[in-house]
Amino acid sequence: MGIISWLVVGAIAGYLAGFLVKGDESMGVIGHIVLGIVGALVGGFLAGVLLPGSGDYISGINPTTIVTAVIGAIVVVVGWNALRGRSRTGRGAI
Repeated sequence: MGIISWLVVGAIAGYLAGFLVKGDESMGVIGHIVLGIVGALVGGFLAGVLLPGSGDYISGINPTTIVTAVIGAIVVVVGWNALRGRSRTGRGAI
């Protein structure tokens, strides 16, 4: 996937992760987008390593890559909150 695609998918994933993981409202939209880009990389790496077959989980901008990136972004945001010592209290789904 090209770098522009990673940035776009990461921005979308970070924005969606901000809605799904509550308790970290102090990061703001830009913080979630940055963590979303990192999460897109993490999600793409994990999908390539853990899922068998030649599934197209990490190329282009499509629903599959967005879901993969959102899962990676949620992992990164929850990990970031754990490192910062914040709890996930709030009204979010996760």
